[in-house]
Amino acid sequence: MKKIALLVVSLMLLVTGCGKKSSEDLMQKFADSITNSKSYILKGNMEIISNEETYTYSLEASFLKDNYYKVTLVNQTNNHEQVILRNDDGVYVVTPSLNKSFKFQSEWPDSSSQTYILSSLLKDMKNDTNCKITENEDGYLAQSKVNYPNNSELSYQKIYFDKDLNLEKVEVYNNNDTVCIKVIFTSLNLKAKLEKEDFALEDLIDTSITETKPEANKNTSTNNNETNSSQENNQTTNNQSSNASSDKYSNNSNLNDKYSNNSNITDSNSCSGEECDTKTSILDSIIYPLYIPSETYLSNSEKVDTDEGNRVILTFAGDKNFVLIEEVATVSNEFEIIPVYGDPIMLSDTIAAKSANSMYWTSNNISYYLTSNDLSTSEMVTIAESLGNITTVSVGK
Repeated sequence: MKKIALLVVSLMLLVTGCGKKSSEDLMQKFADSITNSKSYILKGNMEIISNEETYTYSLEASFLKDNYYKVTLVNQTNNHEQVILRNDDGVYVVTPSLNKSFKFQSEWPDSSSQTYILSSLLKDMKNDTNCKITENEDGYLAQSKVNYPNNSELSYQKIYFDKDLNLEKVEVYNNNDTVCIKVIFTSLNLKAKLEKEDFALEDLIDTSITETKPEANKNTSTNNNETNSSQENNQTTNNQSSNASSDKYSNNSNLNDKYSNNSNITDSNSCSGEECDTKTSILDSIIYPLYIPSETYLSNSEKVDTDEGNRVILTFAGDKNFVLIEEVATVSNEFEIIPVYGDPIMLSDTIAAKSANSMYWTSNNISYYLTSNDLSTSEMVTIAESLGNITTVSVGK
C-alpha cells in the first residue's frame, strides 16, 4: 500500500510539474512570436463599456521594430477616426477630418497597458508573477494584472488563444469582475514587411481639406477653431469666468496657449466694410457634466462670441476648482500640430490629450477643454465621460 501511495504522489507531482512547465513554454512561444516579428499588422474590433453604454471601434495596429507604431481607431457610431502614431519624431494623435494633430512628449505605448499592442500584452504577462495560463477545449487562456495609471478600477485581463496559440481576444475587467474593454482580433500578420515610410505623418494629412475647406465641415466642424479657441481661451476662461480661480489656471502647458489670446472673442455682428462675419459654429445649448466632485459647485456660466461662433465657459468652485470650455469643433485650413507635454488618454468615444493639469478632447462635434490644479487625472476622465453620456449620472466619490 505504501508503494502504491508513493507512486500516486509521484505521478501527481509529475503532472503538476509538467503543467507548470507547459505554462512557461506557452508564454515563451508567445514571446518568441512577438520578438521574432520585425513588423506586424493587427486588425480587429474593440468595445469600451462605460455606464452601461457600449462604444464600438474598428481598429488596425501596425508595428515596425525600433518603436514604430500606428494605431487607427474608427468609432463605428459616428465614423470619427483618430490615429495614434509613433515614429522618430515623437508620438502623435491625428484627427484627419479636423486636419490637426497633437504631438506628445510621451513614452506611449510603454506608459500603460494596451490591449492592441502585442508587446504590451506580453509585458503584462511577464510582470505578473501569478500569471496563469490554462488550457480549455477551445485553446488557452492567460490571466494577468494590468497597468492603467489613469483608471485604477481596471485590474486584470484575460487573453484568449486558439489551439495554435494564435491571439483571439482580450478582455479587461474592473475590480467588480465586469468587462470594461473587449478586443476581438480578426487578423494578425506577423510578417507584414512594413517600412519606416509607412509611419510618416504626412500620409495622414487630408490634403483635400487643406486645398478646399468643405462647406459641410465648416458648418459642423470639429476641432481646429476650437483648438485655436481652446488655446486662446484657456486664459479667457480664467479671466472671464471667476476672479477667485483665474490665477489658478495661468500656468498650464501648451494646451493653455490656445486660450491665451482674447482677440478671438468678437462681437457676433461685427462687419468689415460691406461684409459681415458669418457665424457658422453656434453652440445651441450648454452641456453640463453629470459628475462633479463632492463639495464642488458651478459658480459661473457664460457664453462669449468668437470669430466663427461662440464659446461656453463654465467655472466650478469649491474643494475641486476647475474650468470647462465648450464650443463647436471646426476644421483647420492648414494642418496644425499642437505640442503637448503629457499623454494620449483613451476615453469611451474619443482620444483625449492630457497635459499636467489640463485635458482637451472632441466628442460628438463638440470640443472640450478642461483645466484644473485640483483635479486628479481620473477625476478629469470621469468628468469627461459624464459629458459624453447624458443617460447616466455618476455619483461623486
